[in-house]
Amino acid sequence: MKKLVLFLLFAALSFAAEAQSQSFRFGYFSYQEALKAMPGYTIAQRHLDELKTKYDAETKRAEDEFNKKYEEFLDGQRDFAPSIRNKRQAELMDLMARNVAFKAEAKRLMDKATMDAYAPLKAQLTATVQRIGRDKGYAFVLNTDNDTTPYINPMLGDDISVAVREAVTR
Repeated sequence: MKKLVLFLLFAALSFAAEAQSQSFRFGYFSYQEALKAMPGYTIAQRHLDELKTKYDAETKRAEDEFNKKYEEFLDGQRDFAPSIRNKRQAELMDLMARNVAFKAEAKRLMDKATMDAYAPLKAQLTATVQRIGRDKGYAFVLNTDNDTTPYINPMLGDDISVAVREAVTR
């Protein structure tokens, strides 16, 4: 009787494990690779590079202007009357503050432009992954970027990288 109970228990556990492994499947892929494979990615990246070049040029121009005025101030400060020296120091400090504010605003605007440029691509990619996950009956789909999943059991999960890439490049 004891052997029969152990046998039934072992059989039930084996059956449950097999049933669970058959019904519990997941997919995995690299989000960044799929995003970069999308046709609109290159266009968005080019637009962002052009915008960054413009902000960098303006930042360089402002820094050059500040450096020129600062050198002029250093060269003439011994000859300036105290009120003129104070006025020029205030002008330099104001110029420096405006340059720092511009850099911060340029970074904020670049971050926003990046989010806006990639938003439609990310929405399309998310919809594609959801459709593939639903069609294949996955419990979930993992993003393998940034070493977030050091091990995936290929018996339980499917690499859907090719399917995602094909779907988003059509």
